Amino acid sequence: MKTIVLGPPGTGKTHTLLNEVDNCLKQTDPNKIGYFAFTQKAAYEARDRAMEKFNLSEDDLPNFRTLHSLAFRRLGIKKENVMQTKHYADLGKKINIRVDYNEYDDEFTGIFTTKSDYLRIIQLAKLRDITPEQQYNLQEHTQDISVKNLRIFANELESYKKQYGLIDFNDMITQFIKSDTCPKLDTVFIDEAQDLSRMQWNMAAVLMSNSNDSFIAGDDDQAIFRWAGADVDSFITQKGKFLNLTQSYRVPRVVHDVAMGIVGRISNRLRKEWEPKTHLGMLSYYHEFHDVDLSKGEWLVLARTKYMLKDLEDELYKKGFYYKNKFKKGYESDLYNAITNWENFRKNKELDAEQIKEIASYMSPKHYMRESLQYMDKDKIYTIDECYKSHGLMTKSVWYEAMDQAPAKSVNYIRKMRENGEALNKSPRILLSTIHGVKGGEADNVVLLTDLSLNTQKGYDRNPDDENRLFYVGATRAKNHLHIIRPKDIYKSFKL
Repeated sequence: MKTIVLGPPGTGKTHTLLNEVDNCLKQTDPNKIGYFAFTQKAAYEARDRAMEKFNLSEDDLPNFRTLHSLAFRRLGIKKENVMQTKHYADLGKKINIRVDYNEYDDEFTGIFTTKSDYLRIIQLAKLRDITPEQQYNLQEHTQDISVKNLRIFANELESYKKQYGLIDFNDMITQFIKSDTCPKLDTVFIDEAQDLSRMQWNMAAVLMSNSNDSFIAGDDDQAIFRWAGADVDSFITQKGKFLNLTQSYRVPRVVHDVAMGIVGRISNRLRKEWEPKTHLGMLSYYHEFHDVDLSKGEWLVLARTKYMLKDLEDELYKKGFYYKNKFKKGYESDLYNAITNWENFRKNKELDAEQIKEIASYMSPKHYMRESLQYMDKDKIYTIDECYKSHGLMTKSVWYEAMDQAPAKSVNYIRKMRENGEALNKSPRILLSTIHGVKGGEADNVVLLTDLSLNTQKGYDRNPDDENRLFYVGATRAKNHLHIIRPKDIYKSFKL
């Protein structure tokens, strides 16, 4: 029997699935349960919950993973046999067609990022189970490329993989479907099913045909990965017993009203009603980001595209607020650790050699004689007095004086954060991201920028459902207060 769990934002789709997993674990062999999520993180969180609750090991739950990860494991593929960036670059050189950048994400979702329209068209065609020529005709590309060169590229790609014994992520799914390696499972669970591609739906069909029961959880209104090949139509047309979740535990009333105004514009969807939590919540509108007071609290700051985050980042940096750009390594993070360790060092806490070396890396020779560091025992811990007497340390000053090789800009930023009372021993309280980057996330305060790039405006005109779904997801991340930034030129923005 197939059950479709239909869950609007914050209604507990995953929680509902996990409760069903618990019920299955009470009466069946754990390795007979398959739990497949869009990301490894989500699949592993479900696995870890089951391990803790039922005293199981990872080996007991081999089928808690992404679909790509299952195919990879069942087919016995090795990492060195999977196409990497270097292989695509090498192929480009061989056929004299530049391939600038290509990578799969590290979550085994199968989402492929590339600046090459040739590769984008070919990969999307596979995901959608159509020919490259058909994908080309959908006009989802920006470069001026010919069908003739596309065919050449597609043929040469397949020849290259065959020559070197390589496969890509899409090949994993195709080979799994054609193989006889599908496990026989009692129950199959698929979370965030609205994000599956046509190819993944074909794999899911094989898994479900080899199981007694299946649970599919998702929300077509939150299907925001069509650009990466997701096939929301396959979710909408699923047949089975529907379990409709109708109570949101995240979204307050005023945010619910905004969300329903957006979702009403989606033409192709499953009709569903859901209730907000009793909390009224707050809604504010601005023309400029700098008018939002982010001095306190936890925040998500969401933009449509990555490049829009740069100006926001500069603003937060200038104000000395503790933030992180989801798509960048926090370049001050190593310095934060070094500062914390130095301050603890000055208070007589003992540090190991690696911690001391990290501190010393921010000090000039007048503060730390580096040649002394090589004589430190990596298995020993040291006091500041020991280092001062015998291991090259020549200062006990406050960090911003002692660590005189730290970048001046970073030092000023950290000092300003401390003046603002930012808790640097915790995760950043402000997260900058695209809307795509926080799928499933939430925060008390959400800033939603409605600016659209020129390309996005064109895409909106072609397929408004995609943008409506995306901003619906963005708005419903707010647990309390939704802050909407509407530029003065409303014709370049999403209408909210």
